[in-house]
Amino acid sequence: MNKIQLRRYAKLLARTGVNVKKGQWVMVTAELDQPEFVEMVVEELYRAGAGKVTVEWSHQPLTKLHYKYMQEETLKKIEKWELEKLELRKKELPAMLYIESEDPDGLKGMDQEKFTAVRSSRTKVTKPYRDAMENKYQWCIAAVPSEAWAKKVFPDLRYGNTAVNKLWDCILAASRADGADPVRDWLRHNDELASRCDYLNRLKLVSLEYKSSNGTDFKVGLIDGGKFCGGSEETIDGNVFNPNIPSEEIFISPKAGEAEGIVYATKPLSYQGEIIEDFSVRFEGGKVVEVKAKTNQHLLEKMISMDEGAKMLGECALIPYDSPINNQGILYYNTLFDENASCHLALGRGFNECLRGYESMTLEEIKAKGINDSMIHVDFMIGSQDLEIVGVTARGERVQIFKDGNWCI
Repeated sequence: MNKIQLRRYAKLLARTGVNVKKGQWVMVTAELDQPEFVEMVVEELYRAGAGKVTVEWSHQPLTKLHYKYMQEETLKKIEKWELEKLELRKKELPAMLYIESEDPDGLKGMDQEKFTAVRSSRTKVTKPYRDAMENKYQWCIAAVPSEAWAKKVFPDLRYGNTAVNKLWDCILAASRADGADPVRDWLRHNDELASRCDYLNRLKLVSLEYKSSNGTDFKVGLIDGGKFCGGSEETIDGNVFNPNIPSEEIFISPKAGEAEGIVYATKPLSYQGEIIEDFSVRFEGGKVVEVKAKTNQHLLEKMISMDEGAKMLGECALIPYDSPINNQGILYYNTLFDENASCHLALGRGFNECLRGYESMTLEEIKAKGINDSMIHVDFMIGSQDLEIVGVTARGERVQIFKDGNWCI
């Protein structure tokens, strides 16, 4: 792979992704697949002004071993040092850079009942820390290829190195990091997304209606005072960052408890290291009342039972079917990319920043306004070639937002 281009990608993550500030602490999390690239990222973070960079490594095979041999109660236990670490993060608010490369099937065969029970138990303890840090620090999720992931995406490529290089090409193109100046290209991209958000926000929509020939027929209510966001975001203190690279979405958090109808997924969902395929989700009274899936339906059922908020929506994201990622013609088996191929919804936690004036509200006030709260946030894709989306204004006017899968505004 061209090391000059990888260096440009690393610079993009440091300066546009987390947008590190002078003297700031940055925490990087990564798998063991691309140590040379992680080294590049760390150097670019320092060049951008970071005062301290720490890297935490993970490895899916070790996770499987832990869940195979360790007792459930031991896995659930949160050690004193873990809480002290969370306390330090809450105090120092380091920027967070998450570099993904997991094998989509990497946890296949693991005891999912045990995994879900442990995750639910631990999240009840860690969630208050996460809530306390919400919107106060910069973060970014990006990706690098692993051999297992690359072979999943390109099963016809015989040699692992060939598949990895091919996936590198696709990741860089999807991330707008394949040009001579990715930082400049992202400035332009952010401006375009902001312009579309401004237009949608001026409409003052109260609901969105979705229809597609695959059976999707769905309506969701929007929050009074809610707003569409996309591209770069700001912390409460005004630090700008890009949480997702790539990102093609304009998104909003709908009103919790206002959703009716059925939606059909148009791409598989990678969840807890396994693939859920050919599934639908039906809503009544704002909550999921039925899920069906050809593969791994039990995972969907477990997901929506994590807590009460897991049955409600936290996000509606608008992405044209004719998007750069969808036009690549591949399935990534990775939510970061597949969710940016076409429109998606997310079950679980909503986004505080999708509410005007959230900075001066308590978490309880934010929830009372209609932002959903949950220990999960799981995106699934519903965009199709003939998807139509109509927005309804407070005056009852109907505005065609999407037609034939693409923007029409």
